[in-house]
Amino acid sequence: MSSRNETLFARAQQSIPGGVNSPVRAFRAVGGTPCFFERAEGAYLWDADRRRYIDYVGSWGPMIVGHTHPAVVKAVQDAAGRALSFGAPTEAEVELAELVRRLVPSLELVRLVSSGTEATMTAIRLARGFTGRSAIVKFEGCYHGHADSLLVKAGSGALTFGNPSSAGVPAQTAAQTIVLDYNNIDQVRKLFATRGAQIAAVIVEPVVGNMNLVLPAPGFLESLREECTRHGTVLILDEVMTGFRVALGGAQAHYRIRPDLTTLGKVIGGGMPVGAVGGRREIMEELAPLGPVYQAGTLSGNPVAVAAGLATLKLVQAPDFQARIEATTKQLVEGLAAEARQAGVAFCAQSIGSMFGLYFRAAPPASFAEVMECDRERFNRFFHAMLKKGVYLAPSAYEAGFVSAAHGKTEIDATLAAAREAFKE
Repeated sequence: MSSRNETLFARAQQSIPGGVNSPVRAFRAVGGTPCFFERAEGAYLWDADRRRYIDYVGSWGPMIVGHTHPAVVKAVQDAAGRALSFGAPTEAEVELAELVRRLVPSLELVRLVSSGTEATMTAIRLARGFTGRSAIVKFEGCYHGHADSLLVKAGSGALTFGNPSSAGVPAQTAAQTIVLDYNNIDQVRKLFATRGAQIAAVIVEPVVGNMNLVLPAPGFLESLREECTRHGTVLILDEVMTGFRVALGGAQAHYRIRPDLTTLGKVIGGGMPVGAVGGRREIMEELAPLGPVYQAGTLSGNPVAVAAGLATLKLVQAPDFQARIEATTKQLVEGLAAEARQAGVAFCAQSIGSMFGLYFRAAPPASFAEVMECDRERFNRFFHAMLKKGVYLAPSAYEAGFVSAAHGKTEIDATLAAAREAFKE
């Protein structure tokens, strides 16, 4: 007898490409049938078969305070009761912009948008408009949304132009994107020595969460800042994932790096579709209606989404919030590593703030190449074993995990008990 998840997935494939509206949800990386979820509360999810899971995906990052937090739900309900959308300014979006500016001091002006992809797309256009240059630099394994110029992977040479990693991206667009190795300071310096005057922007995840969790090597972010400053290049920190998770002020606060532009998403919307781009006033003033760089959105600053974001950001400012969630995340990764050692499995784990990475290799990776050395098949077996035991991890060996403030000793102990058995499979 098929489960309701299987029935829904078969039905979905008749109307939706691949049966999903975002590729990783299809479980193709790990195999099997994806879970169709019906409700969530705190640290837990319930699927269409009414099975409960401890959630370490958190809607891919936004649910930092836990699912359906009463204060967030009330804020959304109150806003929805007034209006679902105006397509016009509201006081709430001004309040959100003011709050974000206070929490992330490098943001002198902020433009609200509807997604992280839209934020990074706008940041790239803005950097090009501000500098009058065309080339941008990104790093292999860093994902910045699905805008054409950012869907590029490395070519055969370390400093060559990239090629499109998606059909539908024109070669001419890809030719403007240079891909380097994350954490390779020498590559950065050599590139700027020869082409610095042509580079409009460097965009980087300060802590990578889109090829599993990869931390910046000492001096890497500092070198990016130095080279960008020296050559008049715009440094963009993509904090869509790390914003308010690595630290209250984002990874830039943790590593003390002041970017020219920052992109935000996920936590800033508390689970609703909100993104933002912000930074130096002189750059941000190039945006329409002040300047010639055009960007617009019917649902930008949507009152319901802004309400969720405001309520969430007010909660994460509690005096012990960051320390408590960081400690819980450390307990999780240290416990998992201990269970793996007991089982004799080649495994390691690490965390920063409330983000974590799990790797089936001897040491945490520092680059895309090292991430690819992880034992993906071993991860897939572990993923399914944990899923059967009621623990929902990201359905890919190449995604970071997330802990919420709703996770506590009960959830961590249950997760480690499940892992004890899963490592044996």
